[in-house]
Amino acid sequence: MKQVVQNYKSGELAVLDVPVPGCKPGGVLVRSAFSLISTGTELMKVSEAGMSMLGKARSRPDQVAKVMQSVATNGVPATYRKVMGKLDSYTPLGYSLCGVVEEVGAGIDDVKVGDLVACAGNEHALHAELNWVPKNLYAPVPDGLAPRHAAFGTVGSIAMQGVRQGESRLGEVALVIGLGLIGQLVVQLLTASGVRVVGADPDPVRCELAERLGAAACGDPGSAAVETAVAELTGGHGVDQVYLAAGGGSNQPVELAARLCRDRGRVVDIGKCRLDLPWNAYYEKELDVRFSRSYGPGRYDPEYELEGRDYPIGYVRWTERRNLACFLDLLARGRVDVEPLISHVAAFDDAVETYQRLKDGELKAVAVLFRYPDQAGEAEEAAAPTVAVPAVNVQRSQARAAKTPVRLAFVGAGNYATSMLLPHLAQREGVELSTVVTTTSLSAANAQRKFGFAEATTDLDAVLGDKSIDAVFVVTRHSSHAELTRQALLAGKTVFVEKPLALTEDELAGVLAAVEESGNDRLQVGFNRRFAPLLQEARKQFGARTGPANLRYLVNAGRLTHGSWYLQQGTEGSRFAGEGGHFIDTASWLLDADPVSVYATATSGNEDLQVVLRYPDGSTAAISYVTTGPSGFPKETLDLVADGRALRLDDFVRASVYGPKKWVSSRLPKARDKGQNAELAAFIKAVRTGGPMPVPLESLVATTAATLAVQAGLAGGVPVTLARSK
Repeated sequence: MKQVVQNYKSGELAVLDVPVPGCKPGGVLVRSAFSLISTGTELMKVSEAGMSMLGKARSRPDQVAKVMQSVATNGVPATYRKVMGKLDSYTPLGYSLCGVVEEVGAGIDDVKVGDLVACAGNEHALHAELNWVPKNLYAPVPDGLAPRHAAFGTVGSIAMQGVRQGESRLGEVALVIGLGLIGQLVVQLLTASGVRVVGADPDPVRCELAERLGAAACGDPGSAAVETAVAELTGGHGVDQVYLAAGGGSNQPVELAARLCRDRGRVVDIGKCRLDLPWNAYYEKELDVRFSRSYGPGRYDPEYELEGRDYPIGYVRWTERRNLACFLDLLARGRVDVEPLISHVAAFDDAVETYQRLKDGELKAVAVLFRYPDQAGEAEEAAAPTVAVPAVNVQRSQARAAKTPVRLAFVGAGNYATSMLLPHLAQREGVELSTVVTTTSLSAANAQRKFGFAEATTDLDAVLGDKSIDAVFVVTRHSSHAELTRQALLAGKTVFVEKPLALTEDELAGVLAAVEESGNDRLQVGFNRRFAPLLQEARKQFGARTGPANLRYLVNAGRLTHGSWYLQQGTEGSRFAGEGGHFIDTASWLLDADPVSVYATATSGNEDLQVVLRYPDGSTAAISYVTTGPSGFPKETLDLVADGRALRLDDFVRASVYGPKKWVSSRLPKARDKGQNAELAAFIKAVRTGGPMPVPLESLVATTAATLAVQAGLAGGVPVTLARSK
């Protein structure tokens, strides 16, 4: 098997072929699926190995003291040989992974071969294809939790133990200094416990990430922003706890802790930072300084870790293993989200290069995972994950006779409905706005007043049971789209649902099951860009193509404001899951085909995505979805190149086609037209005449499946095949 090792003397990193460990009693043999690089602890060790002997000595005064004691006991020559022999040996790296049980040792009855487990320990959860792990250092992974997320179990336990040491209580305020991997997890655990959190880190990207994950405010520890936030949240009293999750040689963290902590507050050291406590500051406030020892009680106790002797729960409630299981449970229930922390997923064979990129600063990351070959010994890419593209099976009901006016109901009346849809419909002849349904009475009343709905209600069943209503618009939060669409289809309504149609494969299957059961396939998803007049004309000017095309689509999405419901990924899906279908649909429409595979990768925190779609004729579409671009830059730019011709779209303001003849549109005199009005016109025509829907249902399903495949691709780090049902 292969294992990542380092020579501490020379600093050499290598992936070695080593013997498979034996499966001893009291533990299990685990084949790794994902292991996590600790960008703090491990990189510190890697950096130390590259130092001179003097540098190593300065960085580890504790080890120097041991050497001096050995000299006094054994003499210089013997000590020298002992030290150099230890330095000039390969040592392992890694301590947090998830894998599959391959063999069960004697005395183990809580897991079986094939079970997924999360493992801990710098001697047992190594960056290696196989590890023997004793009982108290693994925990079964709950059903539904992705292996790449379960690989965070150990670092999550470290963060959890720190939070336990702080004894936080509901309603308190905490300061987290250092927003690296551990700090980000501490922020989420505190937030989940009902604690308001202020974060401090010199990196603005990490500060922004922590705010997205629940922190009330974050800023540079040297700025006034952190002190101002603490003062506002605590009424000037200071925070109840400070968590030191920073590293390095600066004494700034402990000084900042003293300044911003309340009288008799608690300071918990989790990271390895300098601790020259300013005596007066800590004495005058009588601050309680605590240390958090790694994953929890049991750590460094060989009887617990190696021999499997558990501590009675009545005396020690939270041990290493119980912390590990608790953190996995929080992940499975969505109370903690580690996906935004994943900056990079590297193949295990690329371990040396990955460490070097991290060390050199080329790869800036919060968390990096190694992805291992599958159990057959072949690379994971050889058995690429798939997302199903369900077949549309429907015995279509008899088309409804043409009628005027078309009576519409709206479910939801939020910002998009009231700004982009209803203004067009309210002015359209032959349309009657019948009923608006919302969950709150006042929003329904406002929509009724502004747009002239005949009725306003909170009763959805009454609308679905009203046979006079021809079509229902679903314009609610993303998590409800699939279920509301399913209900409306079963009620025999024509449905216009804003993107996305579904957030999971099961939701998509549920919608199609309703189509099949009811025979009603009258469905449109709000993919409006294909209807934009400027893009329609540009496509006409480009003409038909014969060879494969290359499409590039840059979406400068921008940052969301703090508190936006789009950031509620646990319930509403990722931001790309919510609006990425727009851009996939546009690409597929321009290429006149549905994609067959999706590859997705992301920068730190999954803020900026690169999505590559492959099509049956060899065409490709690359969608760059970025949130970190400048606000003054155009939101959408698109280039399509094929057969010696090129089409360019500049933010729905101007378009051009280059080829034998050049065509350039005139600049739009008014606001950008992204196709909503034309889309609604086509939808109303289909409802009124009973004719075909504007976009075939098969295309809507394919685009939705491709959007879902982006998240699957990010989770696996490999291309995802779109498998079409027959």
